[in-house]
Amino acid sequence: MQDQARSLPTPEQIDGETRQIRRLRIAVNLALQLIAEGGMTLDEAQDAAAATCRLASQFFPGKEAVYDLIYGSKFRRLIASVYRLH
Repeated sequence: MQDQARSLPTPEQIDGETRQIRRLRIAVNLALQLIAEGGMTLDEAQDAAAATCRLASQFFPGKEAVYDLIYGSKFRRLIASVYRLH
């Protein structure tokens, strides 16, 4: 029973992870919006996408595949659409 109690996250850990998720979501949405506006060069758009990936890696080490699955495809589709890379 003690082992199970040790593995449960504390309320502070849950709050911290919730803050990180919220911050990542804000960064991703901001980057997507800036790219969608079309005022960036292709390199700048790709840099913005890469910066959100680095932020996700910093917040959630080892979860890069999850980031790519959830957000990577959104960035690739948007960049392809805005910069006509079809």
